[in-house]
Amino acid sequence: MEKKNIFITGASGNLGKASVEKFSAAGYNVIATVSPGKTLGYTPAGNVDVIEVDLGAEASVAKVIPGVVKKYGNINAALFLAGGFAMGSVANTDATALDKMFAINFETAYHSARLIFQQMMTQASGGRLIFIGSRPALQAKDGKNAIGYALSKSLIFTFAELLNAEGSPKNVTSSVIVPSTIDTPANRESMPKADFSAWVKPEEIADAMMFIVGETGQSLRESVLKIYGRA
Repeated sequence: MEKKNIFITGASGNLGKASVEKFSAAGYNVIATVSPGKTLGYTPAGNVDVIEVDLGAEASVAKVIPGVVKKYGNINAALFLAGGFAMGSVANTDATALDKMFAINFETAYHSARLIFQQMMTQASGGRLIFIGSRPALQAKDGKNAIGYALSKSLIFTFAELLNAEGSPKNVTSSVIVPSTIDTPANRESMPKADFSAWVKPEEIADAMMFIVGETGQSLRESVLKIYGRA
């Protein structure tokens, strides 16, 4: 069986690491992006092609995606995992803070997804796009003290819906994963008294994404998967 190709942004993060390892172990050709001058920070098994790209710069992304298509022929799936978090109520979220969150959480996904979506629309097999949403973008009570973050993530849901409206006839689908608190070293350090066992592990999210892009998930359309654990 021909190997499938998957494009993963934010590959050096905790969720990125779990996803790269999951898909490479499953036999995918993994195209993993890192920020310029950075490395993965780990050594995955399987065929992993690490590419440096500034995801927030449209011109930088535009140089990378055509090269990936030329090398691999197509892109079967893409995971847009790059992003960041910041606290801030309406009172202390100014334009600078808002722009920063939009750049980190929306533009990093938009620039690469835009080009990958267009490529998938030309492929006979279509393709699968998976974005990372957030609970604060869905529940106002959770987002009121993280305004910039919640607003930037809310655009992800709308973007996925717009892509689905265009992509459906060509079997190009966009899904959004909505995790609660992810069990990472940084989150443990910032919330040392929390019940870590209630949090969602990166590997559990990677399992869900594997299901979406795999054969058993082919019937899914316009899916939003909430992976909250007990948090």
